Amino acid sequence: MRLEPMRRRHVRACAEIETVLFAGDSPWPPAAFHSELDLGGHYLVAVEGSVRDGDEHVLGYAGLAIMGKRGDYETSLHTIGVRPEHQGTGVGKALLRAVLAKADELAAQVFLEVRVDNDSAIGLYGEHGFERLGVRKGYYQPSGADAYTMRRDAITGQRQEDGR
Repeated sequence: MRLEPMRRRHVRACAEIETVLFAGDSPWPPAAFHSELDLGGHYLVAVEGSVRDGDEHVLGYAGLAIMGKRGDYETSLHTIGVRPEHQGTGVGKALLRAVLAKADELAAQVFLEVRVDNDSAIGLYGEHGFERLGVRKGYYQPSGADAYTMRRDAITGQRQEDGR
């Protein structure tokens, strides 16, 4: 498996994964991924195989929106997903760490929303320094599921050097 920047050729596969993972909560269509790429966020895919050999396979994806200006950035983990058959194999953790490394490079806080019943994702985020800020009632549509808003503080200077 390798991580690489999301390209337009990956969008269809990412949208298919969304459809499987988030069927009851308005999965992102290809147009949403194209729009995010146009806005210049930090979007990655985990892939196996190669384009040259015609067997490239997208295992998962993650996207970090970057807002603000130099010295005052804020980021938001807009989406992350892993094919069900590859969940629990470290793909999601690798994607999360890679997008968090970008946030660290920018010395930016990271925000996200996660379904309150997604215990595995909540645990993963907690392991990576995220704290719950509150609940957004009815955040996911059309299911009406609630979401926790979570934040990871910016990692800067001494904290990066100390590994905290």
